Amino acid sequence: MSSGQAHDDELAPEQTAGFKVSEAKDINEYQQLDANDESLRKWKESLGLGTGTSISDPSDPRKVIILSLGLEVPGRPDIIIDLKQPGAIESLKDKPFTIKEGATFRMKATFKVQHQILSGLKYIQVAKRMGLSNKIQEMIGSYSPNTTDKPSYEKRFNEETAPSGMVARGHYKATSRFIDDDNVTHLQFEWSFDIKKDW
Repeated sequence: MSSGQAHDDELAPEQTAGFKVSEAKDINEYQQLDANDESLRKWKESLGLGTGTSISDPSDPRKVIILSLGLEVPGRPDIIIDLKQPGAIESLKDKPFTIKEGATFRMKATFKVQHQILSGLKYIQVAKRMGLSNKIQEMIGSYSPNTTDKPSYEKRFNEETAPSGMVARGHYKATSRFIDDDNVTHLQFEWSFDIKKDW
């Protein structure tokens, strides 16, 4: 789901001062860069270039495919939403997560990159309740297309603590976006969660 919204909307990524996105290169161009340059070779290795066979699907133009979203809570089973299932995204806003007030939790995402280098993928979330909103932004990073050696990536986000107290309890509506340095939105969806006194 791409979005044509203006750059000043609440799900727009925070910009890094002085940062300029370099010109996108085809995967083959990266692989042919000077192999004698040690720092360049290490950078290419860090992106996983040159190992395994490509698994990019020529019939699927998407550059990033978000495979699943998860919620980790210490001492509790992970909640995993398989986004490969038909209708999984659409049903998220009608099936709220329950989070205990004051609980520590961590979100995570698994995803596949295709066709070309992915530069600066970010996760942005805005949660709202009773007119108040809270925005978080998580840098996921830059990745090369997945191969048979590395068929997918997993990113565990920073730990968060759910708000607590009577005022914090209730139903929250959230909108999330995966966007890259080229301002391409790879996935945007609505979901909801409830902060309760207990699980």
